[in-house]
Amino acid sequence: MVGMDEFVGRLNPDMCVVTAAAGGERAGCLVGFASQCSIRPVRFVVWLSEVNHTFRVARSAQVLAVHLLARDQRALAELFGGRTGDREDKLRHVRWREGYGGAVILQDAPAWFVGRIVTRVGGGDHIGFVLDPVEWGEREAYDGPLLRLDDARTISPGHPVD
Repeated sequence: MVGMDEFVGRLNPDMCVVTAAAGGERAGCLVGFASQCSIRPVRFVVWLSEVNHTFRVARSAQVLAVHLLARDQRALAELFGGRTGDREDKLRHVRWREGYGGAVILQDAPAWFVGRIVTRVGGGDHIGFVLDPVEWGEREAYDGPLLRLDDARTISPGHPVD
């Protein structure tokens, strides 16, 4: 599959932080697999690794929050991508508030939305959570560059990838 590795290596998607809350537990992780997946109705899918603490919280959640990061928010990306919620409460290090349905909204994200989970779909070692956006917002008119995969490649995952 060297050819496919080369193809995927050319991609440079926006990175986001996905947060979940359920059963009195909160979690969040850095995600590189996310995309709009429907025009009408608008739907968005985020893919969470099955070995990730956030996945375990998300599978019981009714909503998830998806946050874009600015390129200069690498420390935030390192927190959510380089540490695991199995050993640490990442949210104690950031400003956040509760949103629709108990969603965890990161207050310093340039833009975010909360989506009601419509369905979950398998996709290899990740599960796709298809979201129906129900609430959204942004920090004061941020129009700078967003954090992309190339900006986050050197972050060592907080948990094994398999």
